[in-house]
Amino acid sequence: MILVTSASTYQVQKGDLTKDIELVTTKGTLVIRLSDSTPLHRNNFIKLVNQHFYDGLLFHRVMSQFMVQTGDPKSKNAKPGEALGQGGPGYAVPAEIKPYLFHKKGALAAARTPDEINPTRESNGSQFYLVHGRVYSDEELNSVETRLNGYKIPEAHREVYKTIGGTPSLDQKYTVFGEVIKGISVIDSIAAVTTGERNRPVEDVRIIKATLIKRQ
Repeated sequence: MILVTSASTYQVQKGDLTKDIELVTTKGTLVIRLSDSTPLHRNNFIKLVNQHFYDGLLFHRVMSQFMVQTGDPKSKNAKPGEALGQGGPGYAVPAEIKPYLFHKKGALAAARTPDEINPTRESNGSQFYLVHGRVYSDEELNSVETRLNGYKIPEAHREVYKTIGGTPSLDQKYTVFGEVIKGISVIDSIAAVTTGERNRPVEDVRIIKATLIKRQ
């Protein structure tokens, strides 16, 4: 797979860097703000949105209290029950894992293949997930820390996990590159659907349109 190594590769207009992403789905509309701390992922996402890459794609993997995933181009015309999740644009994006970007509810993060075949944690070029998660207690967060190979969840992050919720077990493993700033209840609606094999929704949940919009 081709590895993208430069943000300039994405040919993004300067004015687009200060815009948000409006994601219209069959379960409602949400607005995403991309992080300037992850320029490779930010620019790549903007490029794909401008190309209408995401229009018509399915949320092909939905796990309540965990996350909802989309971005597989093969899902656009997928048949019921068809296995999804292996598709992409033909390239990967280098990891941009930052200690201050974490998996709180509503976080936008890039999907990727497992460590055993992807030790540098490069991201799939198009697949992403939105964190659903749940609220955690201090005891539960302590237990998560023991599974994170010594990583200590910062106190500020712990407070968010104890109030808003999220998926702390994914921290520092995947690139978080934005967050939902409007319409976070849409994630709840997607996460509530009935799923079948491979956590695919029984009834299709689809991105109708993804567009850049002026920040409010």
